[in-house]
Amino acid sequence: MTMPQLSDARAALTHEVEVLDERGRRSTIAIPAERPLTVYVDKRELVTLMTLGGAPEALTLGYLRNQRLVTSLADIVSVQVDWSVDAVAVVTRAGIADVAARTAKKVVTTGCGQGSVFGGLMDDIDKIVLPAGARLAQSTVYRIVDIIRTQQSIYKQAGSVHGCALFSNAGELLYFVEDVGRHNAVDAIAGRMWTDGVAGGDKVFYTTGRLTSEMVIKGAQMGIPFLLSRSGTTQMGHMVADKIGMALLARCSGKHFLLLTGHDRLDFEAFAP
Repeated sequence: MTMPQLSDARAALTHEVEVLDERGRRSTIAIPAERPLTVYVDKRELVTLMTLGGAPEALTLGYLRNQRLVTSLADIVSVQVDWSVDAVAVVTRAGIADVAARTAKKVVTTGCGQGSVFGGLMDDIDKIVLPAGARLAQSTVYRIVDIIRTQQSIYKQAGSVHGCALFSNAGELLYFVEDVGRHNAVDAIAGRMWTDGVAGGDKVFYTTGRLTSEMVIKGAQMGIPFLLSRSGTTQMGHMVADKIGMALLARCSGKHFLLLTGHDRLDFEAFAP
């Protein structure tokens, strides 16, 4: 497969500001950076994403993939990010068919940072088939939670961001991305999976944020049968996951978790009290 030409844009992930505490004492703290990234596809302005800026090329690719606007990397010639103008230029080989009609209907989601998706949220869900035999060991859940707990992150340094991670079925950390919105972080991981040729059928996705319908749908589009969160889920997120047979594990902290859907996908193990 012909790979698109990608820039390697860099941007500062934190910004130092001066603060006063409750006693009037002055100090300097780091806060997450946040910047707009306007996506142009074949010179047509598509959307502006508010992002931390840690993985803008992967974010752009993952966004196009998860919005179902581009289905193959071979359709993309280049993705070039220019932070001097806060924009990314995407060039495709043959354009996006019916792009005006396909992007006319926008749904603003519950993702922090005002995530949005084009078209109906439930479009094509019935066509998604997750691997029937994919299972996850309880001990792997604990390993993943522990790895996330000790992961060096912008959140520990500056707070106010969400993190997403992709793990192997054995609990090996493959990707870790932070952004101001969890929808951006999941898109960036989707982009990296795409460029690296990583399939989702035997993978586990972790997010620090809620398991909303948008997160569940994106996970399903990536072919991932397991979604973990230290937070909870929404009614629609639960409904979609149950419909497609995805395992949702919420409130994952220490040795505690709640398995909400996909009960047959988890292998419970005996642990000493």
